[in-house]
Amino acid sequence: MHPDPPAPRTTLPRGLIVAAVVGGAWRVWMLLFRKWHRPLLLNDSLYYSAQARQLADGVFFREIFVDQPGAEHGPLTAVLMAPVSWIADPVPWQRFVTVLCGIATIVVIGVLAARLAGPLAAVCAGWIAALYPNLWMNDGLVMSESVSVLLVAMFLLAMHGAVYDVSPRRAAVVGALVGLATLARSELVLLAPGAALVLLLVDRGGHRTDDGADRRAGRADLRRLAVLLVVAAIVVAPWVAFNLGRFERPVTLSTNDGTTLLGTYCDRTFSGSQKGGWSLFCVTEDDPSYSADEEPSVRSARQRSLAIAYARGHLSELPGVVAARLGRTFDLYGLRSLVDQDVGEERSRWASRTGILAWWMLAVVALFGFRRVRRRDRQILLLPVVAVLVTTIVFYGGHRIRSSMEPTVVVFAATALAAWAKRNEETQPAIETATETATETTAETTAETTAETTAETTAG
Repeated sequence: MHPDPPAPRTTLPRGLIVAAVVGGAWRVWMLLFRKWHRPLLLNDSLYYSAQARQLADGVFFREIFVDQPGAEHGPLTAVLMAPVSWIADPVPWQRFVTVLCGIATIVVIGVLAARLAGPLAAVCAGWIAALYPNLWMNDGLVMSESVSVLLVAMFLLAMHGAVYDVSPRRAAVVGALVGLATLARSELVLLAPGAALVLLLVDRGGHRTDDGADRRAGRADLRRLAVLLVVAAIVVAPWVAFNLGRFERPVTLSTNDGTTLLGTYCDRTFSGSQKGGWSLFCVTEDDPSYSADEEPSVRSARQRSLAIAYARGHLSELPGVVAARLGRTFDLYGLRSLVDQDVGEERSRWASRTGILAWWMLAVVALFGFRRVRRRDRQILLLPVVAVLVTTIVFYGGHRIRSSMEPTVVVFAATALAAWAKRNEETQPAIETATETATETTAETTAETTAETTAETTAG
């Protein structure tokens, strides 16, 4: 039998609601007064915005500058923005969609913390999520991070339910969220095998009484894993089938893999100030056959081959590059380059710098929270971290790559803060009692000494 989790609250803690309102107000203020009429920069936001406009006009995923099929990024972000993209100037409203996702993320992270560590942790997590720059500075961008972070938080919440409830329905919810997250950011497909492994380890850790029970439980375990993986595949399947039928070369999730690999396996990102990062110049300069109107799957396949050839020719340099990638993801290396990259993606320079400082503090606190979370819950929370690590090692390091693990860091940190607050509450009465006892003892001793002195004086 699995140990029971803490009983879930039927209502949200008041502090979490206040945090969500404050965090939402801040995000809306930033949208209205800093981003509402700001034009999009030359980055991925142009693609997402144009794809959403195409969907609103009944055009399904074509390249935005040339007449070619388009799958540069996953479809979910554009699909969510499509209902507001029929407006003459849809960009402000597309920004509003990601703001709503960011506000929802505050609530989901708070609920997750409540399930793992109680209402006080929920309030702490809510306030951290509301004010943490590495979350709110993505909200209001016409990009995928706000969507994917929300889905990761929902996935973690669903995984927590699936660990303590062995019904296939719970596994199906997890699978659906994995599929949706994959359609937001392709690397989140890594959550699928990770989730299956965690559920398998939890199931195998249960105590069974006889061989018959073992066999029945084993079949139930396999059914759960099958449900999770099949539902995830069903959610992703329409996009994969659509892609396989319209490109010259096989494409499953995205044609962006070649561009990403070539931009990370080149001279610019193997040395110098951009070591461990990604460079657009590598894509345009290191591919002599590059053409903007080329069929995307053909271009992606060639760029992928160029990147693999470069990696094979520079194997001795890879350990240092991987270390730089990890340093970038965890804000330990290339900070100036990281800030410049954030600015190029429409994040404010001051917000990016504040986010680095906030990460340093929050990561340290999260390490203390890591030890206070139950082992099974810890396994759940680490799933996005593993996905981020794999993506960083294979591709490059950066704040966008790290975004998927931010909910985990927030929950760990909130758990630590809540534990410290509880310990302080428990210690304070003990200190007060000890102080009162010491005062009473001192008073009694003083009284006894005075009485003895008086007696002696009288006798003398």
